[in-house]
Amino acid sequence: MQKITEQISQLEDMKKYPKELYYIGDKKLLDRPKVSIVGTRRPLNYTKWFTNSIAKALANRGVCIVSGVAMGVDAIAHSSAGAENTIAVVANSLDIRYPSVNRFLIEEIEKKGLLLSQFAPTFKATPWSFVVRNEIVVALGEVLIVTEADINSGSMRSVEFALKMGKKIFVPVHRIGESMGTNQLLEQGLAEPIYNIETFAKSYGVIPKDNGIEKDEFFYFCQTSPTFDEAISKFGTKVYEAELDGLIHIENGLIHLV
Repeated sequence: MQKITEQISQLEDMKKYPKELYYIGDKKLLDRPKVSIVGTRRPLNYTKWFTNSIAKALANRGVCIVSGVAMGVDAIAHSSAGAENTIAVVANSLDIRYPSVNRFLIEEIEKKGLLLSQFAPTFKATPWSFVVRNEIVVALGEVLIVTEADINSGSMRSVEFALKMGKKIFVPVHRIGESMGTNQLLEQGLAEPIYNIETFAKSYGVIPKDNGIEKDEFFYFCQTSPTFDEAISKFGTKVYEAELDGLIHIENGLIHLV
């Protein structure tokens, strides 16, 4: 467990920047494109399928999934994306693996992903620390996806943070009488519906044909379809090398991953 000493720009959206921030794992994940996924601890079968599918679709495009490693939706989002594509924010100190039911998942994230906490050693989770945890989860992501939530739930508190931060909120479409919180967000125009997972995920890039391609800074940069001039300015001859290797193609002055 180590302290993060440098400022994390995404956390500047929080009401108050964390006084301290501890981590275990790969800090480089903070530089990846990130999407926050939250939801109920007791998801419906449809929610389980949706969370699994959208986490995988985003991770395949190099997006890092941020969640709170709680039971239910959080755990599904982390495990579906793969530990190497996930950031878990916890409501306790990092010397405590909580909840114990997710102990093996947390250990895997420690080894391959990134675990974050703003609490010093021996701190046990409290009701207010979960609220603080939720704010960090929301702040780190470019957008917030809530896959299922009751009206009076912790996930809806995360929605409040997202609204204050000016972040877009996305939800799946549930049947009437289910996931009352997310349906209410749609009714009030506070969230946008996800009708098609692949269509949504494509806004974050494409799945490369070569699964062995290194997902480095160049990979994430090309997912944004930059101009050829922008790519040359930032990466120089690497652009030509990638084109010769068949990793990218250039069309109408724009770079695209193959």
